[in-house]
This record gives sequence, C-alpha cells and structure tokens, in this order.
Amino acid sequence: MKKKIIVEGMSCGHCVNHVKNALEELNGVTSVTVDLESKTAVVEASGELSDETIKAAIEDAGYEVVSVE
Repeated sequence: MKKKIIVEGMSCGHCVNHVKNALEELNGVTSVTVDLESKTAVVEASGELSDETIKAAIEDAGYEVVSVE
C-alpha cells in the first residue's frame, strides 16, 4: 500500500522530521519520504493504513493534512 499526503504547515527541516517520525511510528509502515518543497509525504506500508490514521498522526504532530491520495 502506498499513499501520498499533501501537508500544510511545514516550513523547515525540523518540520519534515516531525512529520516523518510521526508516520514512521504507525504500525506496518515500511517507508516514509517527506518533501518540504512540494509539501508532500509518501507512505508505504506492508498492510492497510486508513486515511484517518495517517491524518491523525500528522495532525497530532501539529500539521494540517490537505489530502490523502
């Protein structure tokens, strides 16, 4: 499973790390790539990961999820 998330509120490398760490803590996540310039995060997981779970992890870290594809 692979999902692309549009994230608002990231402004520096620390923000990227916060989002990356929040997503890496989710069960089943095998890979996370976060890009500050495009404001995206790509998550790969070994099983199903609900959009709500992804959104909650990012919002708990202090950022806004615009969309999950």
